[in-house]
Amino acid sequence: MGKEKKEKRRSENLDESQTEGKESWEDKVSNLNAISKPLASRKLTKKLYKTIKKAKSAKHITEGIRDVQKRVRKGEKGLAVLSGDVSPIDVYSHMPVTLEEAGIPYCYVPSKEDIGAALGKFSAIIVLIKKHADYEELYDEVYEAVKVLPPPL
Repeated sequence: MGKEKKEKRRSENLDESQTEGKESWEDKVSNLNAISKPLASRKLTKKLYKTIKKAKSAKHITEGIRDVQKRVRKGEKGLAVLSGDVSPIDVYSHMPVTLEEAGIPYCYVPSKEDIGAALGKFSAIIVLIKKHADYEELYDEVYEAVKVLPPPL
């Protein structure tokens, strides 16, 4: 009986900070901007975050608009992940065209804070994940899934 009381107390006495930080998928998707296509599915998004974490630990990731743009123009290849809740859109509206010209597959995820959490930072707008032997299998799986996403119209 004591165990049931503890569980009941926990469910009743949740702090605002615990419920406030956990935004649902639908809430995140409702905050997307107009150019956020192709959007990764919920399952693919989780795999992308996992790949970002592994790439960060292997130091094979580039983050931020300026660095990603510089590396893409120099000819580096990889997989680009953009956040869909950036405002104003003008900040990164040129990146999809730049990535398409370079032949780099890309997709959007709903939240820049979640990309930042995967990186161990506050937020990030765009990351370029490069292939590495430590996470090659996961990278290949995610890369193929992003390549088959329907292109934006």
